[in-house]
Amino acid sequence: MKRLLYTIALLVTLSAQAQDNTVFPKGEISTTDNHTGIVWLKELNTPDTIFNLSLAHASFAPGAKLDWHIHPAGQYLLITEGTGYYQEKGKPVQIVHKGDVIKCLPGVEHWHGATQESDFGYIGATPTQKGKTIWLKRVTDEEYKALQQKQDAASVNDKNEEQEIISLSKRKWDWMAEKNIDSLGNLFADKSMFVHMGGSWGRQQELNTIKSGGIWYKKAAIYSVVVNMFGNTAILLNDIDLEAVVGGNTVTNPFMVTEVYVKEKGKWKMGSLTFSRLLRPVKMNTNKQ
Repeated sequence: MKRLLYTIALLVTLSAQAQDNTVFPKGEISTTDNHTGIVWLKELNTPDTIFNLSLAHASFAPGAKLDWHIHPAGQYLLITEGTGYYQEKGKPVQIVHKGDVIKCLPGVEHWHGATQESDFGYIGATPTQKGKTIWLKRVTDEEYKALQQKQDAASVNDKNEEQEIISLSKRKWDWMAEKNIDSLGNLFADKSMFVHMGGSWGRQQELNTIKSGGIWYKKAAIYSVVVNMFGNTAILLNDIDLEAVVGGNTVTNPFMVTEVYVKEKGKWKMGSLTFSRLLRPVKMNTNKQ
């Protein structure tokens, strides 16, 4: 048990140190026939009779990658720099970044390496009691290029979806100003929530409030928009000045509006909308002409 605790403590220490990729030198260029591209290796710990753990620091030039291989007793990868790929046989590729920790399970065929545009480095912690790494076939250039093409396509798709959310949010402000209940009803999810300065409520009360004129979202001046995508969820931040009629009185306030959208059956639905009043002065020109 003491040996195990010591090993875990060592790994945690090395992981923390590895956040600075200057801690360990690149070592020597590898001349082994188990990778493509340029890979540097630096051995940090040789297994002995007390600790049967091999520690090595590996650095990859952009585009460099290891062949498919197996670790009989598994391996930890503590990512120290850059962006890379990790893939297990029969599973989708993972994109990994500095600070990530990957568990390569015992006996599972996998490969890892740098992306085409980034350096990549990690500390590999490999138990050796069940034998050395078993090297298998090459990762072909066709396989590797397909990953990059898929990544590029995903990036384009994300940008397209971000623009779709921004456009949808803008139309929502127009629908609110027009009191277009039909369009808003299609946009709001059944369980959507709305948080105002005076309280919070659900979908139907929001629609009723807009329809009755209890709150008239008369005009929204949008100054900046930020979108973060998380799979089928998008979080949008709007920095706005909102001119609204509340209880017959016209008021203008600066807000940071947080909107959450969820994709259901191919369509974006609003899950929540929250108004947070800002301390900055109103920018909107509210002078009567």
